[in-house]
Amino acid sequence: DTWVDDLLASFDEPVNTVKMMDCVEVYEEELLEGMQTEESTGTQETEYDEHVWTSPKNAVLISRAIEKNLCDIDPENAASYQENASAYIAQLEMLDQNFRDFFAGVSNKTMVFGDRFPFRYFAEEYGLDCFAAFPGCSSETEPSVATIAFLTDKVKSENITTVFYIEFSNHQVADSIAEAAGAKTALFHSCHNVSEQEQRDGATYLSLMEQNLNTLKEALH
Repeated sequence: DTWVDDLLASFDEPVNTVKMMDCVEVYEEELLEGMQTEESTGTQETEYDEHVWTSPKNAVLISRAIEKNLCDIDPENAASYQENASAYIAQLEMLDQNFRDFFAGVSNKTMVFGDRFPFRYFAEEYGLDCFAAFPGCSSETEPSVATIAFLTDKVKSENITTVFYIEFSNHQVADSIAEAAGAKTALFHSCHNVSEQEQRDGATYLSLMEQNLNTLKEALH
């Protein structure tokens, strides 16, 4: 986010930073098939999808980069950082393997989002076919009629049982598509924001991604 650069520039002294997008291979943000929005017209500058953490494999690389930076900053406590990072990375690798094991047994890996789509890295990691009402964190509030029709037809034609929406969404678009196609809706968490209740409940990246896995087990077959 550009506001972070402005914030860092406002400090009197330089601070240590880790930019997640520098830790992984990044993808250009692109429209998914079926999207027809104002953003899809005209020539635009190349933008890169910043939602790198949605892939557990990327979360491993990011964790290792954080570990290295902490050890460089505070070498006296390097052993502690290394131990904690190793324990956490082991959990991330198990999460990644659980997703791989699940998708290995799924015949139809198509997901439809009646919402924004911050899951490019997740989809690429596990070989998913995804269709959505909006790209990335689009500022659009209403998809085109053609987009709604396309997504509804996709749900019907592929016998998709669930239309997904993301956290803090009013999920009206997902509800509309699901109602027209005879499907249900479900939350798929991008781990981008948490509610006050989730924070009080101790939600973590691991717990939210495990929640996503359980949701997938009910939705995909």
